[in-house]
Amino acid sequence: MNFDIARKRMVETQIVARGVKDRRVIDAMLKVPRHLFVQEAMAAQAYNDTSLPIGEKQTISQPYTVAVMSELLELKGVERVLEIGTGSGYQAAVLSCLARRVYTVERIPSLASRARKLFDTLGLTNISMKIDDGTIGWESEAGFDAIIVTAGAPEVPTALVEQLVVGGCLVIPVGDQDEQVLYRIRKVEDGTVVQEKSIPCRFVKLIGRNGWSGEQ
Repeated sequence: MNFDIARKRMVETQIVARGVKDRRVIDAMLKVPRHLFVQEAMAAQAYNDTSLPIGEKQTISQPYTVAVMSELLELKGVERVLEIGTGSGYQAAVLSCLARRVYTVERIPSLASRARKLFDTLGLTNISMKIDDGTIGWESEAGFDAIIVTAGAPEVPTALVEQLVVGGCLVIPVGDQDEQVLYRIRKVEDGTVVQEKSIPCRFVKLIGRNGWSGEQ
């Protein structure tokens, strides 16, 4: 299978054709080899229009969802971005092409270890990672220009909003355990927030102190 051709086709038919316009996001999706972030047996499906299991009851998000969430952040290349839910590492790899520095938090050690190895293999030196409860953010590195959450939350964690700089934005799926809506939340000058709805979506549960309790 020619992964370069498959990746180009993915971007043209699943992302650009559906309205993603940010050229930097499109270029990042063309650059990052998605097939390396899925299980080897599923590499041939990596560029399909679907999410895929990555083990530990977790998934790699549908390419279109990754592109939309990345575009909603409106990154220019100078930002410090926090990602909650490293998972396969694919979203963080895309963000590494779009921001100055990416901080990513994963609660499952085996997934974090695999993602870290991929980042090193691909030379993505602007990604920092830790294993922790992502729902509490990464307080020692706050404030962040942008925060992205790649798991569905029952509500917006206050801790994450507090770790945004004024003018920053948070992109997060919010809803019940079966379906969510993607929100962009902007922190404005007086410290209040402005919410905008984007697309309907379906993510695994955001587990932690400020998310869902218990295991998947």
